[in-house]
Amino acid sequence: MRNRIVSANSCYYVQEGREPFPRGLTCVRGAGYLANTMSFAGPSTPTLVPAGVSEALVSRQVPVGTGIDPAGYFQTLSRTLAPMRWWPARTPFEVIVGAILTQNTSWSNVEKAIVNLRRSGLLTPRAIDRVSTARLERLIQPSGYFRQKTRKLKAFVAFLRNKHGGSLARMFRTSTLRLREQLLSVHGIGPETADSILLYAGGHASFVVDAYTHRILGRHGYPQRKPDYEAVQKLMESSLARDAKIYNEFHAQLVHVGKHWCRTREPRCHECPLLPHLPADSPFRPGATPANEAVEERRV
Repeated sequence: MRNRIVSANSCYYVQEGREPFPRGLTCVRGAGYLANTMSFAGPSTPTLVPAGVSEALVSRQVPVGTGIDPAGYFQTLSRTLAPMRWWPARTPFEVIVGAILTQNTSWSNVEKAIVNLRRSGLLTPRAIDRVSTARLERLIQPSGYFRQKTRKLKAFVAFLRNKHGGSLARMFRTSTLRLREQLLSVHGIGPETADSILLYAGGHASFVVDAYTHRILGRHGYPQRKPDYEAVQKLMESSLARDAKIYNEFHAQLVHVGKHWCRTREPRCHECPLLPHLPADSPFRPGATPANEAVEERRV
């Protein structure tokens, strides 16, 4: 039986086999809905299905020819990890600022810059639009590349003002595909930043692909000579129900795996919850001949 990840009214269930309704299961609402509250018994692999929803209407098939099962990964990580509760921000605009500032730097550096902006009362589109370039550069300096990022922040708020009357609510009422195209036309916003804004700030179902995702899939045998954002995004979205909450949690889980186990150097595959999904012939399996740098560079 293939893995299927589905949702209904933000309520997620674990179901054994092909029973039409779940029995003795816990419904968890909000971020980290699966976490450690799931329970089931029996030898079969549990499938996530909402009560009363036909599988035929919500199923997502495992992509053929890739050897990658995103739904299975999500199921495993949801049973293993605590709720991610990502993105850490107080407002949608703070998410957007963070998505721009986090380019080419660590989140700890972004946090310092955001604290500076908050203390200065500059975490609104109008404030960023009006503040001088020199002052904004000083405040976001901890995030690195502060001159380029100042220009990017200014470009975004100008876009918001000119295209959507300065209203985030109006902007996020735009259809996902159209808004994604608009965001990609803004200076300094590429696919990953655009999808982060759509998903985490706007609640649009647009899966975020980052370096952690590429690295994990590459080590699991995903056939790509170089990172292909659109191909990986299509792989993920074709394997999961189109649900922003699922995309949110799964992307955050992959980031967690990349930071703690699937590290660039000295990966800790023997401790990783995704070890059962690692191909049997993978050089990253415990006891296998260590993967050389050439193999990793070709795959990641």
